[in-house]
Amino acid sequence: MMDERDRLRGRHRVACAAVALVALLIGIIVATGKPAVAAPIPLLAPVAAVDGRPVDGISSSAEEQVAFHIHAHLQVYVDGQQRALPAGVGIVAPLQVRTTAEGPFVEGGAGIYWLHTHDASGVIHIESPVHRRFTLGELFDIWGQPLGPQQVGPAQGPVTVLVDGAVVGGDPRGLILNAHDVIQLDVGAVVPFQDYRFAPGL
Repeated sequence: MMDERDRLRGRHRVACAAVALVALLIGIIVATGKPAVAAPIPLLAPVAAVDGRPVDGISSSAEEQVAFHIHAHLQVYVDGQQRALPAGVGIVAPLQVRTTAEGPFVEGGAGIYWLHTHDASGVIHIESPVHRRFTLGELFDIWGQPLGPQQVGPAQGPVTVLVDGAVVGGDPRGLILNAHDVIQLDVGAVVPFQDYRFAPGL
């Protein structure tokens, strides 16, 4: 009899926990208007050794350069799981960081490269004093991370490259960054293309 009671109590506790979880999720949706979604796991933190010296012929400046000013977006999936790019790639420490509802936003630092990220949204800022082509490989070089057909940062495996939904062959290092390109790198498992909407003004 005691075993049966214990079993019933256990079921009751599980049911209560499930109800509480559903209530929590509903509360989040009501409060924010959006379903609760886990934040992507960071791919890797920026390399602390970035010091402002030119990388691949790309310099850093005391402030952003806007003679050539475009944005692209990069999203990375490792074995089907999204990994976030860090804020502050291409910005020289000490960083000036502002806390926002979406997470840290790096406003500036001791220097800023012509390719950089301000937050973990995946938006790549291309802000240069000269009009020229920039590549995804150059961004990774500034970041200090490897990129190739079998590796994205610390993640290793076959890399599938998609740009605006179309599969692109070749080495991802040579991929040109064009205005409003949505780039997806799948390491291992291939994920259906996930589109991205740029915020107004980007």
